[in-house]
Amino acid sequence: MAEVRTRISLKVGSQSHIPAEMVSFHGLNSDKEHVAIIFGQADQIQAVPLVRLHSECLTGDVFHSSRCDCGEQLDEAINQMAEQGGIILYLRQEGRGIGLYNKIDAYKLQSEGMNTYQANNHLGFGDDLRDFTEAGQMLEALSISRIKLMTNNPKKVKALSDYGLTVEKEVNTSTHIKDGNEDYLKAKVDNAGHKLKFD
Repeated sequence: MAEVRTRISLKVGSQSHIPAEMVSFHGLNSDKEHVAIIFGQADQIQAVPLVRLHSECLTGDVFHSSRCDCGEQLDEAINQMAEQGGIILYLRQEGRGIGLYNKIDAYKLQSEGMNTYQANNHLGFGDDLRDFTEAGQMLEALSISRIKLMTNNPKKVKALSDYGLTVEKEVNTSTHIKDGNEDYLKAKVDNAGHKLKFD
C-alpha cells in the first residue's frame, strides 16, 4: 500500500510564483519516483479535486518540443489549478512508457513518415505501455476517492475507474496545435480515441 513519504511547500510555474505542495510516496508498485503537486486549500482538495495525470515528457515539458503538446498541457493544468485548486500527478513514464532514448528513436521514425504509434510498434513496443494504477495508489494515499479528471484520454478515465475511484467529471484540455505536432495530435485521436477538437 502506498503512503505519503514527504510533503514540501514550494512555488512552481514558468514564473515560479504559484504556491504549491510537492508530495513524494513510498510503496508504489514500480518504485518509480512519481510525485503529486497540490494546489489550493484543503477544502478544494478533499471535496472533489481537479486531477491531471501527466506523464513525464522531457522533450515537451522542459524543452518545449514542436513534436507534442505535453508542455502546453502541463502549463494549462498548472495555471487552471492555480486559480481553482487541484492535483497534478507527475508520472515518470517517458515516451508512453518506452523511455527517453527509445522515444528519440521513435521521433526519427516519425520524421521518416510513421505516426507515433507506428513508430513505437516498429521498435517492438505496444501503442501505450503506461500503467496508471500507481496514480490510483497516489490518490488513495492522499485520501481522495472522487475526482474531476483533466484529460482527453479515455484510457486514463478507465484506469482510475477500474482502480475504484469515482471520476465524477471529465475536463478536457485544450487542443494545442503548433508547427510540427498536428499529425501527432490527429494520430492520438485516430489510434487512441483522444477527445481533441480541430477547427
